[in-house]
Amino acid sequence: MASADRQNKIEKRMSHQDIIRLERDLAKFANMMDSVVRIPFTRQGVGADAALSTIPIAGDAAGFVLTCYAIYKAKQIGVPQEKLTPVMKMAAVDAVVGFIPVAGTVFDIFIRPSRKALDVVHEHIRTEYQIQSDSHVVHPFLHEKLEQKQQQSAFWRNPVIAWLWLHIPDLLGLFFIVLLGIAMWIGGTALWQWYQSFMTGG
Repeated sequence: MASADRQNKIEKRMSHQDIIRLERDLAKFANMMDSVVRIPFTRQGVGADAALSTIPIAGDAAGFVLTCYAIYKAKQIGVPQEKLTPVMKMAAVDAVVGFIPVAGTVFDIFIRPSRKALDVVHEHIRTEYQIQSDSHVVHPFLHEKLEQKQQQSAFWRNPVIAWLWLHIPDLLGLFFIVLLGIAMWIGGTALWQWYQSFMTGG
């Protein structure tokens, strides 16, 4: 009980800005571990955890240690132990299954324990601190850079400019999808014209 009270006092002393920075650090770590390269058109990604699992024993152990770091960061923010216990169990299962060649790597891609830790932290913050914004979690690296830019220039504090900066990946992805659609339409049209020409013997 004393330990819980002490943790609550530490948690209450932290400002909203401190909480956001701690959660952003965890989001950066989770992205690196679980989704540095996102599978197109899905929420799944591939990160360092899957890459480490390809190295027998050492890679799985390293992945487990790094996921424990994510849990440590969650405890810094003040997430109760009972909320983190399922994450720790998932990390242990991830480490054990990771010893299985190929299947272990595939398992790493879809389980993503450090991402689960981030979800637990984010839910805790929304409840305890009423911080509704999630841009620091969705785009942690861009958010950190934007914060630095805003300290140097009022230009970056403009809401429209800030929104555009934070959504660069989304805008680029949309641009790519539009280009892909145009290319497919042009290719399909050319192929249909060739087919019609071939069938008529022209």
